[in-house]
Amino acid sequence: MTNEWKLINASLPLRDEAHLYTLTVRDGIWTEIAPQPAVAAVPDALPIDELSGSPANGSVVDLGGKVLLPGLVDAHMHLDKSFCLPQVGNVSGTLEEAVSNYSNAVPAFSKEEIKARIIRSALQAASFGTTAIRTHLDYHVRWGADVALRTIEAALEAQAELKPYVKLELFPLAPMFRFAEGHLDILEETLRMGVTGVGTAAHMSATAEADIDQLFKFAEKYDMPLDFHTDESDDPAKRTVSHIAKRTIDYGWSGRVTVDHLCSLAAMNDMDAGTLIEQMAAAELHAVTLPGANLYLQGRRDSFPVRRGVTRVKDLLAAGITLATASDNIHDPFHPFGRGDLLQIGLITAYAAHMGRPADLRTILRMITEIPATILGLQGYGVELGHDADFVIFDGSTPEELFTMVPERRWVFRGGGWLKLPAKRTGFQLPELDRKWAAAADKLAFGTPAAAARA
Repeated sequence: MTNEWKLINASLPLRDEAHLYTLTVRDGIWTEIAPQPAVAAVPDALPIDELSGSPANGSVVDLGGKVLLPGLVDAHMHLDKSFCLPQVGNVSGTLEEAVSNYSNAVPAFSKEEIKARIIRSALQAASFGTTAIRTHLDYHVRWGADVALRTIEAALEAQAELKPYVKLELFPLAPMFRFAEGHLDILEETLRMGVTGVGTAAHMSATAEADIDQLFKFAEKYDMPLDFHTDESDDPAKRTVSHIAKRTIDYGWSGRVTVDHLCSLAAMNDMDAGTLIEQMAAAELHAVTLPGANLYLQGRRDSFPVRRGVTRVKDLLAAGITLATASDNIHDPFHPFGRGDLLQIGLITAYAAHMGRPADLRTILRMITEIPATILGLQGYGVELGHDADFVIFDGSTPEELFTMVPERRWVFRGGGWLKLPAKRTGFQLPELDRKWAAAADKLAFGTPAAAARA
């Protein structure tokens, strides 16, 4: 039986805010995307606020001007570490203590425990509208093959079980600088097991360039993308991104290499940073900023003024770098907060990068949707005819309202069906006169989609 849904009065801020849209989904594929000349009125349409339980197939759903985005894409998470803070603390709050404490705790974690953490945090992210995640996996080979591979095995099992809900890309984070004889053989076994790609944190190594070269050899051998934790440091002398850019060009790997964090760019002068950004652009590197974790971790040893570590977001965007923003860690020794909500991460990005203009907010929405989808190489992504209809509807009508209110109520659709249908709005009930003025105030504050599109 055909599975079909029609959505009317949808706001698509990434497409065109001058109109509302009528959309049709048939068997999980977009089959109609049509701008409406006016607000549509369909007598039998079901208001989105009343969509709950098991809605009837074929229903016409009235979004009432609510924002619809393609499924959110998180380009950098550590699902295997999530929610381990009660077991692995961090008294100093530094990156160095977090790395040391987690590394020493790893042998005690069972495969079942790691798998449970991955599934819990991935489903939580999915509940906020995320439909694809690239997760980095700790790979502590110094404790032996069993410890190193149990995280990979847990992640591969979780990836299969989560397939109906969220797509996972798996990238083991190889500590190249701690490898001994035979350890590279174990890493190669990991790559043969079916992970998506591989990465490392070369800036932590005394042999950074050799480590980077080794990973490019693996990438070429196994035809896989690379994703580096890059220069996550307050030290302006940390510039491994330069060698990564060079090797990307040498190997013809442009568009298949991602560099994350890039904190040292924020610590160096404009001329030096500009040179590195030019190299990144020439190599067509992808990049990811992790503002939540880096605001928390960086500058710990500074007296005022304190460096906060968030990379040069505006400069990277201006240079044409494919730059996403992502969650990184959730409730672990690296970052005690977070919840896997990319809209929240987008708001933190706006604060940290001084991005509050209307055009900025729309850029940030792209940094949690279309841009990371490019980084992950997702096929059939986006609100386009013939593409997969994976999407999230927010309880808000404009990007301004989304970033101001960060609405909890979201409707998530994936694989031809509804993954999340929030309860009807409840809580404090305003008297009739107050409701009238509250509605009028909301309209004045957030405007219509067309009015809010002004840069």
